[in-house]
Amino acid sequence: MKILTCLIAFFIVALASAQTQRTPADSIRRDSMMRATQKSTGQDYQNMLDQLRITSTRPGPSGNPQAPNAANSDESKATPYTTLPEPLVLKNGKKVTSAKMWWSQRRPEIAEDFDREVYGRIPANTPKVNWEVTRTADTTIGSIKAITKYLVGHVDNSAYPKIKVDIQLTLTTPANAKGPVPVITEFGFVFPPGFRMPPPPAGTAVVKNWQEQLLEKGWGCAVIVPTSFQADNGAGLTQGIIGLVNKGQPRKPDDWGTLKAWAWGASRAIDYYETDKAVDTKKLGIEGLSRYGKAAIVAMAYEPRFAIAFVGSSGAGGIKILRRVFGEQVENLASSGEYHWFAGNFIKYTGPLTPIDLPVDAHELVAMCAPRPVFISVGSPTVEGQWVDAKGMFLAGVHAGPVYKLLGKKDLGTTEFPPIETALVDGEVAFRQHSGGHTTGPNWETFIKYAGKYLK
Repeated sequence: MKILTCLIAFFIVALASAQTQRTPADSIRRDSMMRATQKSTGQDYQNMLDQLRITSTRPGPSGNPQAPNAANSDESKATPYTTLPEPLVLKNGKKVTSAKMWWSQRRPEIAEDFDREVYGRIPANTPKVNWEVTRTADTTIGSIKAITKYLVGHVDNSAYPKIKVDIQLTLTTPANAKGPVPVITEFGFVFPPGFRMPPPPAGTAVVKNWQEQLLEKGWGCAVIVPTSFQADNGAGLTQGIIGLVNKGQPRKPDDWGTLKAWAWGASRAIDYYETDKAVDTKKLGIEGLSRYGKAAIVAMAYEPRFAIAFVGSSGAGGIKILRRVFGEQVENLASSGEYHWFAGNFIKYTGPLTPIDLPVDAHELVAMCAPRPVFISVGSPTVEGQWVDAKGMFLAGVHAGPVYKLLGKKDLGTTEFPPIETALVDGEVAFRQHSGGHTTGPNWETFIKYAGKYLK
């Protein structure tokens, strides 16, 4: 509930800052648009239920710890399951004993299960993207002189001109770089014109933002705006890149959801990077927080050109064991508020099936990233709350370990959940729980030092 409250407060501040002179007509239009979005989302959700022949689903728990149906935060009640899907056992029961078996047999099996049952399939006929640099600006971030390029990726809509899709991307690199540099791309936001983040409380230590920290390292930073090419609601599924490919029609049960679409956009950003001499395309990272943390791990799993991932508080649907009854549940994810992130088939696991029936779980999503490094980040349970399930994300890292070891890499090095602010950074699976809230901010310094071992 703390996370939800924080996000609501954040956007209230953003809207208040951007529209201090809202008129009654503005409010009427906004409310009308919200009602239309809710109605269209409800219709699309019902369409998917009808396709799946589902007449009822189980409701998810509440994020409010005081609610009668509050989500579980008692570790003793978190594990009703006795086993997890085995990442190193083929569907025919044969054990995976070599890297060759992993790449040629087991990994494709896992990817197919995620594609069909969880995140959906990226269509084979996704359109091309033509990148345009709309503006280049000299800037200074902290004390570092930099160059920022503002880009728009125009998606080819010739097959269905009724839907126009553009990808918004900014790329910032050090002005004094003597050659191509590593770049970390963040799934991020576009703030309203004139918006400024509220100042921290008096006495708060000044911390450099992530862009400044990366530029000081001699690296670049980029922000891709997911909602510029796929809206974050069910009503948007007949628009954006998903709607464009489907020519404005509703999805089929195994069609891609919004997380896969956002990951697709990150791959198209790499297509641009490969044309820009300022970027070292062998040293690319992806970062995101919360729902964008989910998108970050999906992008990492499916895009081999990303060399490293920094996944913040991704929770259920990202790096959290879905079978764990702790915090947010599959029933929440597959509700009308969040189902659009996933394939329609995912709704089956809220009725008649259960999360234990899932053929895969989050540890196998991490395993799909192997042998590349994944840094798992989460905040304090007393500040961020328990909704994201820090231990559930840690355990996904633990159970991905055997795949990393098979491929000659190091795992987390322990199965014991570590004390807060203990950095487990000796292997290609890394974990740190900071003492802050729903943010990756306090972990950027640790991540950059960790990433330095790989992006040399």
